[in-house]
Amino acid sequence: MYRTHHCGQLRASDVGATAKLAGWVHMHRNLGGVVFIDLRDREGLTQLVFRPEENLPVTELARTLRQEDVIQVSGRVAARIESNPNLPTGGIELVAGEMRILNRAGVLPFPVDGDPANEDLRLSYRYFDLRRPQLSRNLRIRHRITKATRDYLDAQGFVEIETPILSKSTPEGARDFLVPSRITPGTFYALPQAPQQYKQLLMVGGIEKYFQIAKCFRDEDLRADRQPEFTQIDIEASFVVPEEIFTLVEGMLAAIFRASRGVEISTPFPRLTYHEAMEQFGTDKPDRRFAMHLVDLAGVFAGSSFKMFRGALDSSGAVKAINARQFAGITTGQLEDLTAMAKHYGAKGLAFIKVEDGEWKSPITKFFTAEEKAALTAKLQIEEGDLILFAADQWEIACEVLGRLRLRVAELQRLTENSDTLDFLWVTEFPLMEFDTAGNKWNAVHHPFTRPKAEDVSLIEAGEFGKARAEAYDVVLNGVEIGGGSIRIHEPELQAKMFAALGVSEKDQQAMFGHILRAFRLGAPPHGGIAMGLDRLVMLICGEQSIREVMAFPKNNRGIDLMSQSPSEVNPQQLRELRVELIVDRD
Repeated sequence: MYRTHHCGQLRASDVGATAKLAGWVHMHRNLGGVVFIDLRDREGLTQLVFRPEENLPVTELARTLRQEDVIQVSGRVAARIESNPNLPTGGIELVAGEMRILNRAGVLPFPVDGDPANEDLRLSYRYFDLRRPQLSRNLRIRHRITKATRDYLDAQGFVEIETPILSKSTPEGARDFLVPSRITPGTFYALPQAPQQYKQLLMVGGIEKYFQIAKCFRDEDLRADRQPEFTQIDIEASFVVPEEIFTLVEGMLAAIFRASRGVEISTPFPRLTYHEAMEQFGTDKPDRRFAMHLVDLAGVFAGSSFKMFRGALDSSGAVKAINARQFAGITTGQLEDLTAMAKHYGAKGLAFIKVEDGEWKSPITKFFTAEEKAALTAKLQIEEGDLILFAADQWEIACEVLGRLRLRVAELQRLTENSDTLDFLWVTEFPLMEFDTAGNKWNAVHHPFTRPKAEDVSLIEAGEFGKARAEAYDVVLNGVEIGGGSIRIHEPELQAKMFAALGVSEKDQQAMFGHILRAFRLGAPPHGGIAMGLDRLVMLICGEQSIREVMAFPKNNRGIDLMSQSPSEVNPQQLRELRVELIVDRD
């Protein structure tokens, strides 16, 4: 065998024993006579010692070693004269008696023990990058998370079932990846954006409790927490209400954090409705680790002479503000960046007040009465050194603008830096539909099978689609949505009302969803579920800023696998077999 112990295993109790190790040369120190090698494998490091007086040929061979050469060494475990308290094996060393070089390493693309800044270089040599301790750690944490998930859901009676990868293209919010069929020319499979319809069909099939660590695919613009292929913890159950889903997920997350970080999280999680979250934090995934709440100022400026505020209120809009405490020293450049951000998200500009040297410094305060200033001071608890940021617009725009500014200010002030807080939260009662002004139609916020709240079905029948709420819910951790789900529609009659509201004709219903509509007519049970973003959850647990750091072989931010150079061109013969003609726009 190649080894008797791994490189993180030997201890002082093994002194005097013989051992055989195998791994990579991590560090090489040639002191003229004695040669020291730090040997690394997945489990850790062990110092090797080669002494010419004990074995000259092996010592001479050791002098030829370079970083990342793969070797096998056997010898005697000895106590180190000066122990290294930073290593679990720091009290011992292996005095080499025999050595075999298993493979030589060429010129290295970057050092394993460093942190190369060029991500494209790392991704081009991902198989080498994976040797870095941090990536190895992340993948092992990911393993513990998936194992804890499977163990927990199995104990709750859930059955893991795989659903097809080659499926049907249906509108689900993002572009599909299409796969042409050779057997039936002119037709295409789609890679699933999620197993949504399959898991609902499993409920119709009487499975009752399903889960899957599911691969999903979406052809959309990429960012730090998004990849074209990603993984979900997918869960669906029959005869459930939201409370049961909440309890199940809270227990699962408690098991995951216990297994991966050794911490206990507090349950049940707090809850906010969508409206409450937007009203207080300007986002449906609030980061509550810092305060800086949005404050409604309609009562303060209802009779204001300041046209910007009064105009927003007269048009049924909102005037809101946040108090960025002790941030009056914001630089001109930072304030300009905040203004540009406000405009990007729909504001016409950014009104502000700096409180410095006992004065309110702002071009807008001349429009405020003494009463308005007093009310503003009380509402926002304004003190010396504070920065007040305003938004006056339609309610949705005002909330989102201040929500974005709130997060940016927190970043600038480093309010969550080095925070160990785990702030879990449920957000509920999302809007069922939203109006697409570009397409002049209503769209489902989640998907067309999301159930409206029972008391809001009459709003759909009355055509008041924008007021209807969904029986939908998201679970949020530290301002990041880690999962979302809903109770589903299972009755054909209610599903028909939903499709009618979305403007989906009966012909299109049959073409896109005929299989599931037929299933609903054969006794579909009430059911619901949730999907958790596994990559995003692992990223948060590992303390990383990008999901690429917790995936073995990710794409870069252009959707390219630099290691294998995919996507790539294919042989024209393959296209002919698929009856596909390639038209490339070179502009």
